[in-house]
Amino acid sequence: MSFETDHREKFQNLAVALAKENRDNIRIEANGGNSVLFVYPPKDEQKYIDKAKTNYPNAEFIDVREALVEFIDSIGWDDFEDYYKGYQTEPENIFRDSDDEKKLESLIIEKIKKAINNDKLPFLIHTGALFGTEIENVHIMENSDVMKFGIPLVVFYPADIQPDGQLKFLGFKPASKYRCKLVK
Repeated sequence: MSFETDHREKFQNLAVALAKENRDNIRIEANGGNSVLFVYPPKDEQKYIDKAKTNYPNAEFIDVREALVEFIDSIGWDDFEDYYKGYQTEPENIFRDSDDEKKLESLIIEKIKKAINNDKLPFLIHTGALFGTEIENVHIMENSDVMKFGIPLVVFYPADIQPDGQLKFLGFKPASKYRCKLVK
């Protein structure tokens, strides 16, 4: 379906899911999760983001692309390049948190916490930037802090829906089994 015919129903379903009186249903439908996975065709990503910004002007839009650049800037580009070369076959050592070091994963979670603390509905956008980092959307959605917030996290999820109903992130990577409310 094209954006022009598809977006109205999706945004209407999102509004219903996010209504304060329906937020408990998210946890029920998501088996305890506290996130909404908002699925749309990857080719229409910017159109969906623009429409969400119009529909939710008081929401906090957390851009994963910007977080990635911020993370690399915090290390320094030259040091990051050396670090990446040393661990390029193990990207989880570069981007995912470890017991002794906070990395990109924590930076994203901190941005979500900040939105929640400011009583803003957090929207995670441009999640395709996570590809290759070994950070899965599920790692963020099942983070213990995200699971206990009073406000749900909305994850923008560029995916194609296969004839069998399976989601493919960015059109080619099979989706994990998420504990979330699915809006597709």
